Amino acid sequence: MPSYKAPIRDLQFVFHELLNADDTLGTLPGYEEMSPDLVDAILEEGAKLCETLLQPINQSGDLEGCRFTDGQVSTPQGFKEAYQTYAEGGWPSLAADPEFGGQGLPETLSFMMEEMINSSNVSFGLYPGLTRGAISALSQHASDELKSRYLPKMVEGTWAGTMCLTESQAGTDLGLIRTRAEPASEGTYRISGTKIFITGGDQDLTENIVHLVLARITGAPPGVRGISLFLVPKFLSDAQGAPGESNAVSCGSIEHKMGIKASSTCVMNFDQAEGYLVGPENKGLACMFTMMNSERLAIGIQGLGLAEVAYQNAVEYARERLQSRSATGAKAPDQPADPLLVHPDIRRMLLTTRAYNEGARAIAVWTAVNIDIAHRHPDPAAREAADDLVALITPLIKAFFSDYGYETTTLCQQVFGGHGYVREWGMEQFVRDARIAQIYEGTNGVQALDLVRRKLFIHEGRLPERFFDLLDGYIKQQQDNDSMRPFIDPLTQASNLLQGLTGWLKKRGEENPDELGAAATDYLRLFALTALAYFWAQMAGIASTKENDETGYYGTKLATARFFMGRLLPQIHGLAEGIRSGSGLLMDYEESEF
Repeated sequence: MPSYKAPIRDLQFVFHELLNADDTLGTLPGYEEMSPDLVDAILEEGAKLCETLLQPINQSGDLEGCRFTDGQVSTPQGFKEAYQTYAEGGWPSLAADPEFGGQGLPETLSFMMEEMINSSNVSFGLYPGLTRGAISALSQHASDELKSRYLPKMVEGTWAGTMCLTESQAGTDLGLIRTRAEPASEGTYRISGTKIFITGGDQDLTENIVHLVLARITGAPPGVRGISLFLVPKFLSDAQGAPGESNAVSCGSIEHKMGIKASSTCVMNFDQAEGYLVGPENKGLACMFTMMNSERLAIGIQGLGLAEVAYQNAVEYARERLQSRSATGAKAPDQPADPLLVHPDIRRMLLTTRAYNEGARAIAVWTAVNIDIAHRHPDPAAREAADDLVALITPLIKAFFSDYGYETTTLCQQVFGGHGYVREWGMEQFVRDARIAQIYEGTNGVQALDLVRRKLFIHEGRLPERFFDLLDGYIKQQQDNDSMRPFIDPLTQASNLLQGLTGWLKKRGEENPDELGAAATDYLRLFALTALAYFWAQMAGIASTKENDETGYYGTKLATARFFMGRLLPQIHGLAEGIRSGSGLLMDYEESEF
């Protein structure tokens, strides 16, 4: 059975030392009481929850899966009790608005907790994760009456939330949805249609489920211009706000999937169900994007979380498994063979995973800090700058984190050899669970298109320029620091390449839009690698000043930074060559030639 130990030390390093988030967040309105001790206490208690409650039921939950009986979904053994403990501990309310019963703590703490939950039990994490996204959408777009009726129970964790977008004929292209909304009495609507792939569409963890449903009001314009958003509860609330009679919402079936088997993925039927408009008519997609963007960040963190737990177990196995002798002579002469860890290729796989994980963790927490700044900073210019950076980085987190998460869980499985392919060791589950993150909440190809077709161009190109200014400013600050040359020189090269390629790609894309589509996936990865280099250089800069490090933590951080700069960052050159080869290599193929 696999094990998990939350990376508290590294989370603390990123939060307190790299980002100085105590000062940054502590100056924001509403966060004045936050202290380093409080942050550490929350991380430590969250780690205990994940290590002792969620991780032990992860493998058993995968084996048992969800069950669909007589129209009802049952989660695996132990999930209901674990969810009750999770809710009673106040974890759903961590960063929620105190007006609705939340604790009002920074979103950054939720992000760090999210990683630990995904490492310990990604299927479990999807249930409260979707609820957090629904809370965010309702908080920004629902009427005061809907907020007061539904948010307190959702924040408490007594009620859950879902996101109902996809239909059998309408995946990425939501303009094709057929679900209808007919105006009824007293401002209500009757919702009819079928949604598929609905995470947590039905479950036995909460008293009620609040579905956020995209539908088209009778007579609405075609395409995405005629989509509205509705709140459709599983149970209609009574006069006291408690779940009352059943709404006309039912689960038709659950999917039998490759992974995340303890998370119910449902076909949901709405048969004249009572619903309530959220936001303006025909503006539902814009309202739903509040939740979708939240979920895209959360899905990226799934990749990080699974890569972290896979790494931990692969390292433990590589230390203990004896296999062959080192090419440079026996390292364990008293044993019949040396541990796997002595072999260069094993180290390549492990260090690749570690370098990506620690760099991704820095980007994730930095993004979360910017979310808090965008929500709470008193200066509109500071809010705008932070919001620009979050918008720019969101597709990188969703796509790159989930891509590398799948790549590295597979590498860690490879460390186990044949044992990694069998169920007992748990590695094959990590690989299966990681695969979906590249697909749902907008496939990674869609994320790449969002980056190159939208984020590079909106606001006259302001978003990437914000990030390029950060790169240029840090490089200039360190240009006379000779001890930082091994990190600043490759960062400078990557930054120059990325900025030059961005200008080239925008010009080519204006001439031929297919150039953007052809370059998108490679460009996103190149951008992500450059962002990782920026944070690895900063982490190396901090670690290099810790001369009296008795723990070895900072020395290891420096060694990992060197590995990233020397072995992983050079991918950017091949990616750039592929991008500059143009769209013709793809588009000149005739359909008959495939």
